[in-house]
Amino acid sequence: MARSLDKVHKKISKKRGGKPNSLHENSRDAQRLRTASAREDKLSRMMDAAAKSNQVYVDRVEWFKSALQGSSGPLTEEELRLLTQSFIDREDVELEEARQQRRPGRPKLKAEEQIMQRKDTEEREFKAGFWVPELRDEESRIKVERWSGDWAGLNTLAFVRIVRNGPVKPSSFPPKGLS
Repeated sequence: MARSLDKVHKKISKKRGGKPNSLHENSRDAQRLRTASAREDKLSRMMDAAAKSNQVYVDRVEWFKSALQGSSGPLTEEELRLLTQSFIDREDVELEEARQQRRPGRPKLKAEEQIMQRKDTEEREFKAGFWVPELRDEESRIKVERWSGDWAGLNTLAFVRIVRNGPVKPSSFPPKGLS
């Protein structure tokens, strides 16, 4: 049980002499338990949704961290653009396999649609400003390489927005809009 639900349960059981199961269906105490339970369910759903939306950015930084393996030194703007383009194209092989599995005249597979949708979203973001970790200086690169892989650790890293045919602008964490 979650903490606030525990508190409500404890108060009711103290009041009832340790027997919270003997509540009437529509009593005030039963309503308090239902309300606390609904609140806990809502909070857990919201936390799960937030973690799921944040996972996109965690996966992105993990990919860039793994792409740095075997190289050293800061990257140039052009290398950062190429690395970003290779991040966007990372699922091209899977997309081609999904297209080949589909028989002619049949609708697209769900996996194929998801990959295409994700790629289109990333392409649009790249035109406006793709949110990536700062890898153009040595200190930032070392921070990315030492990053533990969790959402909370991202606040210590520096980020930039890289535009396909434009400048590289500093950005903030967490990503919101085109900051």
